[in-house]
Amino acid sequence: MSAIIECKNLTHYYGRRKIYENLNFEVPQGRILGLLGKNGTGKTTTINILSGYLQPHSGECRIFGENIQTMRPALRKRIGLLLEGHVQYQFMNITQIEKFYAAFYPGQWKKEAYYELMDKLKVAPKQPIARMSNGQRSQVALGLILAQNPELLILDDFSLGLDPGYRRLFVDYLRDYARSENKTVFLTSHIIQDMERLIDDCIIMDYGKILIQQPIDTLMHGFRRYTCTVPENYRPQLPESCYHPAVLRQTLELHSFLPPAEMESLLKAQQVPFTALKHENVSLEDAFIGLTGKY
Repeated sequence: MSAIIECKNLTHYYGRRKIYENLNFEVPQGRILGLLGKNGTGKTTTINILSGYLQPHSGECRIFGENIQTMRPALRKRIGLLLEGHVQYQFMNITQIEKFYAAFYPGQWKKEAYYELMDKLKVAPKQPIARMSNGQRSQVALGLILAQNPELLILDDFSLGLDPGYRRLFVDYLRDYARSENKTVFLTSHIIQDMERLIDDCIIMDYGKILIQQPIDTLMHGFRRYTCTVPENYRPQLPESCYHPAVLRQTLELHSFLPPAEMESLLKAQQVPFTALKHENVSLEDAFIGLTGKY
């Protein structure tokens, strides 16, 4: 499967503060990839590099095989970009703004995608954008991007301002649209529950590095929370394959990709005085916290 996005050895600083160094990842054609990370780990920096608005300190980002910094306008038209749900020209209503944007995409514009989403959101055709909620405005912006019929969608905080019901509606709509139209999607969101229903692959970033990049199904089936009972005052000293071990009221909790038999063997080899070892699969949000830590 060919890669639509290729980022190689991306390094970026703000002043003396290193955001990340030698960051490498690819997004294959037709896949939906979610970028997850705590605030300050470089999500927005990565979005800005992908959009061409920010030149990295070093390294290269290629989309459709071309460097994003020197990409031809004809290729840029194949990218739909959403930055935090922003939409301009709020004095227009949803019909006026659709006709306005359509003029910039002759032969490419698919207004059906826009109006189908507006219909699902129950937005009146003559409703002024200025009188909409922030969540509705973000969806107008997304509808305009879908109507551009881009091959690649780059979406930053795509569900910003939506209540749970509308978030679920839009996540399902975007997932079905992208898969039926063979679109490639790179997105971020602070609402990780949405990502679990939507994405095919995920990148989880920590400060300065990628912790994992793998299909969501692999993560959900392979990552586990382990608990066991340990003596009072025990302090764990475990290898890196055990993420963020902590003891609370004689219960040791940690997360790991190791299967149960290997975890039991590891704890014995580390001479951990444990009993009642248990394990469970976790949600994407719990996996994210297990990998990055609670604080």
